[in-house]
Amino acid sequence: MSRTRITVAGAGAMGLTAALALAEAGCTVTVFDPAPLAANASGMAAGMLAPAFEAALDPEARDHFDLLLAARNLWPALETRLGIDLDRGGALAVGSDVHLERSDRALRRLGLHPTVLPRRALADLAPGLAPQWTSAILTREDWRIDPAGALTLMRAAAEALGVVFQARAATGFEGADRLVIATGAGRDLGVVAPELARLHPIKGQLVRTRNGAYDGLMIRGEGAYAVPTPGGLTLGATMEAGRDDTDIDPDRIAALKAVGMELFPALSASIGDLAQAGVRAATPDGLPLVGRGRHHGVLLATGARRNGWLLAPLAAKIIAACVTEGEAGPYAGRLDPARFSA
Repeated sequence: MSRTRITVAGAGAMGLTAALALAEAGCTVTVFDPAPLAANASGMAAGMLAPAFEAALDPEARDHFDLLLAARNLWPALETRLGIDLDRGGALAVGSDVHLERSDRALRRLGLHPTVLPRRALADLAPGLAPQWTSAILTREDWRIDPAGALTLMRAAAEALGVVFQARAATGFEGADRLVIATGAGRDLGVVAPELARLHPIKGQLVRTRNGAYDGLMIRGEGAYAVPTPGGLTLGATMEAGRDDTDIDPDRIAALKAVGMELFPALSASIGDLAQAGVRAATPDGLPLVGRGRHHGVLLATGARRNGWLLAPLAAKIIAACVTEGEAGPYAGRLDPARFSA
């Protein structure tokens, strides 16, 4: 019996996790992407796997905490299989009394039990945090990974399973039996996937420190987050709906820097001009398109807004089930690309 041939368009978090799942299911997989791994939106992301604060603070995610948490819970298996370093330390809300009260109330509405931390507890959890922040809200439900490292490990694991990588864009099925579209905001394959018309772009800008490593927990501040990255700190990210350019906006970068300097005054000299911009895709309801497309043989795994890394293993599970006729799980219907057809 011949193996099912799969073309995966896109080598970001969604594309690579799908390619791995399909290769493990016995398919012959080829991944097409013209950009280097670190240059795509997944490579530039902060790597937060944050169901708690996403659902607590983002109106688009508020009703989907169960789904986001289920996706996060698939990550330990990837950690074991690929050697990905999964940071389970948690995340802190830092800011005004109003911000802390709102964060605490929202987390509790989700059924969580956040901890109110006094200043003395923050020295180890957030070293270098400005003394003006006398308390914080902690949840251990939010994890993180290093995106660049994860992409490298995923590609190596995929190649070990026989996945072939082509440094060009897929223009269609490329001779395969099935096509998995994981191209983020790209719509070049709209001819075979009219569902892509439901996507709209969201530009995100962030800035990284030049040096001065931060080894504390993720911080959810007012107007920006701060995330430890190898050798530094990442401050982000803007959410500019409708924009698909990657131009750097000095005013927006300055605003991110200002939040970073307020949180970590000692890093003020390190927060330089290492600014980046990427474009993500979103759907009208904030959830990605994952599953069978309208045209035979087309599958979609795209439009995850700012939760591509978090949702990637759940999307891969659904895609693999569509190909193997296996069990897609309880969340497949909520992500079905056909949900907008009516």
